[in-house]
Amino acid sequence: MYLPRHFEQDDRDALVALVRDRPLATLIIATPQGPSADLIPLEFAADEGEHGTLRGHVARANPLWRQGGAAALAVFQGPDAYISPSWYASKREHGKVVPTWNYTMVQARGRLRVVEQAPWLHALVERLTQHHEAAQRMPWQVSDAPADFVAQMLAAIVGIEIPVDSLLGKWKVSQNRSAADRQGVTAGLGGGDMAALVQTHGR
Repeated sequence: MYLPRHFEQDDRDALVALVRDRPLATLIIATPQGPSADLIPLEFAADEGEHGTLRGHVARANPLWRQGGAAALAVFQGPDAYISPSWYASKREHGKVVPTWNYTMVQARGRLRVVEQAPWLHALVERLTQHHEAAQRMPWQVSDAPADFVAQMLAAIVGIEIPVDSLLGKWKVSQNRSAADRQGVTAGLGGGDMAALVQTHGR
């Protein structure tokens, strides 16, 4: 990843928060046929291993799980926004401005492990369900489905685990612009997550 120092996010709490808030990762695996990419929701156990551990599951029909031991890259994308040069104060001063895109992302690297044990899968599915159903008025639970159906569904998936070797964050949120330009960007965005990031990550 191209990572200029002024865009590097080295606050681990911020990295963990993005991964947990935006768990749908682009998971890229190196295969003998070339790179393969899938969108997979991943659980992040931040306190397991040196840099944490990612866990999820895929359909047994997905050949991804057959790549145990392969290098894996999980990309988590946070807020992003197009930035118009017309928002910059410097446009009115000298006109030497161009459009850009602000964004935040975390990249986690490690080696893919495959887990097929039913109890492990059942526990993972229950944790994922509890987490993602928590905001529902009447949260669905795995136990709401018939036990034989749950067993059938578990047999149709395979667990994956990635002990993280490195965790890198990039927050491209106008840190390289002047205070006046950042103020213009904040106003141009009209609020929202990216406007808040621009406000809090000044030079």
